[in-house]
This record gives sequence, C-alpha cells and structure tokens, in this order.
Amino acid sequence: MNDIIQRLTEALEARKGADPQTSYVAKLYSKGMNSILKKVGEEAAETIIAAKDGSKEDLIYETADLWFHTMVMLAQAGLNAQDILDELARREGLSGIAEKASRPKD
Repeated sequence: MNDIIQRLTEALEARKGADPQTSYVAKLYSKGMNSILKKVGEEAAETIIAAKDGSKEDLIYETADLWFHTMVMLAQAGLNAQDILDELARREGLSGIAEKASRPKD
C-alpha cells in the first residue's frame, strides 16, 4: 500500500480511541455511520462540482476530501484501503461486463 495511505490508515485506527473533543476523526466516529455517510455524500457532491467546473486544483482538493472521508467510512466498517486495493487487483484484467456478470444476483 502507498506510504501515505498506510500512514493515514494507521492514524484513522488510532483516532478510534481518541477524545472527540480533540480529534475531528474521533468526533466523526462518535457520531456514527450515518453522519460519516452524510459527510461522504457531501464530499462526493463537491467532487462532482469541481470536476464539472474544470479547476484541476479544486478537483484535487475535493477528491482528497472524498478519499479521506471514504477511508473514515471504511475504518468505521472495520475495513481499510487495502481491502479496496485487493478488490481492484482481483478485477484487474476482467472486462467490466464480465465482472458485473460474476456478481451474485439479489
């Protein structure tokens, strides 16, 4: 895993035991998954707007916020970026059509 992703994963885990009064991430954790998901949604919308407006700097900034809050969501769910990277590696070389066809039907 990329060094910054690894360091961020470790920091997010460490914040699970931090005081919500002194840590933004601990405050997110204390509010629960619904609040974290709301934040992910807000950041996704801001990322979409930045992409539409065409400012590369804004798009980088907003995508970083989206990735960060997505990592908080994963950590709250007991997952981390490596789990996602492993899934991407599993899909590597599969066509999108074949990958979708391999998913269990609901």
